[in-house]
Amino acid sequence: MKNNYKLGMILSILGILAGMLSLYFIASTYNTVIHTHFNAGQWEESNTVRFVYAVLGWLGTAAGALSAAVLWGFTKKQDWAWFWGAVAGTILLLAGFFPMIPAADSGLPVPTMWLFLLGAVMWFGMLFIGGVHKKVIALTFTAGLAYVLTFIDGVAPISKFQSTYQFPSEFLAGTDSLWNGVFIISQQVNWWGAAGWAIFIFAALKQKSWAIPVGIFAGTMSMIGGYPMGIHNVFQVQRFSMFLPAPILSTVLVIILCLPKTQKLIEGE
Repeated sequence: MKNNYKLGMILSILGILAGMLSLYFIASTYNTVIHTHFNAGQWEESNTVRFVYAVLGWLGTAAGALSAAVLWGFTKKQDWAWFWGAVAGTILLLAGFFPMIPAADSGLPVPTMWLFLLGAVMWFGMLFIGGVHKKVIALTFTAGLAYVLTFIDGVAPISKFQSTYQFPSEFLAGTDSLWNGVFIISQQVNWWGAAGWAIFIFAALKQKSWAIPVGIFAGTMSMIGGYPMGIHNVFQVQRFSMFLPAPILSTVLVIILCLPKTQKLIEGE
């Protein structure tokens, strides 16, 4: 499959299709999901969907446009095409996965599942075309899980911030005001961590020596953003918190990245 330009063209067309479906599926479910949450009394979730769905719609559509450039690259047998196809696939995976959560939580259809599946096919296919080592594929796939989970940890604080916010006329210093501040800061900490994991994946695929420190940065951001909220949430709900998978997986990955064999694997030694 290495350097299979015809397969690359087919995958690129799938990416373009996924980009168009991203625009259509997210736009068509946008207001339905918002109003379903609002009518269920989850006004903060409604506001969160209003913002996050738009961001993912932009990203998914842009990934489709990037796939058009990748298609041109494959028709011209350009060596860079598979890598940028993998970038587009990485974005599509996120744009397709997260919208399934609030939709399913409301008992609604999850059409963006098709974006996720197309993104997965495109991502793995591009890595096979690029001749990426199977161990690097396994490592970057695991980092991809951390990327998606850390992004999700950056979505939840948007709702938590709204539900714990106190208007100036009602303000009382205390635990809620502390955690309200933690939520607003952790939101961007987690999204920067998710972006870091994406950059790590791209760097590892290109066998860059700086992939390791970027991965350590991403993992540390995920831990800082996820552990405090997760532990706090455990005491609140008296069960395992869904804030915790991202920092736990990131902790494991940081340990793996610090191993000498990992550096050699990424640099192709």
